[in-house]
Amino acid sequence: MTAAIDLNADLGESFGAYTIGDDLALLEVVTSASVACGFHAGDPMVMTRTVRAAAQRGVSVGAHVGYRDLQGFGRRAVAMPPAELTADVLYQLGALEAIAKANGARVGYVKPHGALYNTAAADPTVAAALVEAVRGFDSGLPVLTLPGCEMWKACADAGVRAVGECFADRGYDAAGRLVPRSAPGAVLHDVDIVVARAVEMATSGAVTAVDGSSVRVDAESMCLHGDTPGAAALAAAVRDGLRRAGVELRSFV
Repeated sequence: MTAAIDLNADLGESFGAYTIGDDLALLEVVTSASVACGFHAGDPMVMTRTVRAAAQRGVSVGAHVGYRDLQGFGRRAVAMPPAELTADVLYQLGALEAIAKANGARVGYVKPHGALYNTAAADPTVAAALVEAVRGFDSGLPVLTLPGCEMWKACADAGVRAVGECFADRGYDAAGRLVPRSAPGAVLHDVDIVVARAVEMATSGAVTAVDGSSVRVDAESMCLHGDTPGAAALAAAVRDGLRRAGVELRSFV
C-alpha cells in the first residue's frame, strides 16, 4: 500500500500593513491551508486573499481558530469560561465561512492555533468547549489535533471526526507531545533533518523524540509552519522528499 499524507500550513497570518510568511509560495506546495480567522492573526482582506488563492490552486481551506490575542500571536493562553470560548470559535468559523462562500470555496476542517491547540490537547474542559463550537457549526467538519490527546477524546465523545496531525519541524517529547517553544529543540530548521523526519513519520508513523526514544505519531496530515524563516523553501524540500520516498500527497477532506 502506498503511503499518503496531507501537507498543511498555517496561512493568512499577516495583518494590515504587516506581512508574515510567503503564503503564495506555500500554496504551491501544500494540499491544505489553515487560514487565520482574525483573532490571533489575519484580517478580512488577508482572509479573502488567502482563501481566493487557495481556491484557485485547488487547496483545501480550513479554519485556523485561536484565542483573541493579536499582540501575542495567539501563543498565550487566555482563561475564559467555556461558553465564551465556544462563542469565540463560532464567531471565527462564521467569518471564514462567509468569505469562503463568497469566493467559491468552503471551510473543510478546523485546526486550533498555538496556545489554544496546546491547551485543548491537555485540558478536557477547553477541548469540550472547542468541539461544542464545531458541532454547533457543522458536525461534519473534521478537527486537526494530536492523536490520543484530550481534543481527540472530546471529538470522539461528540461524534466529530478527529484527524491526526504531525509536525515535521517541531520537536516531540517521549510522551508524543510537542516540545514547548521556550525549550531547546522545539523548532527544527535544518532542512535535511526536517525532511528525514517527515519521511519517517509518513512511512512508519513514528518519530525520534528529543530524548532519543521513538514515539508513535499516526497522522493523516503533516503541518509545515508558514511563519518561520525560509518556510516556503523548507516546505518544498519536504514535499520533494516525500515524493521521492513514494508518499502520495493528498488532502484529507
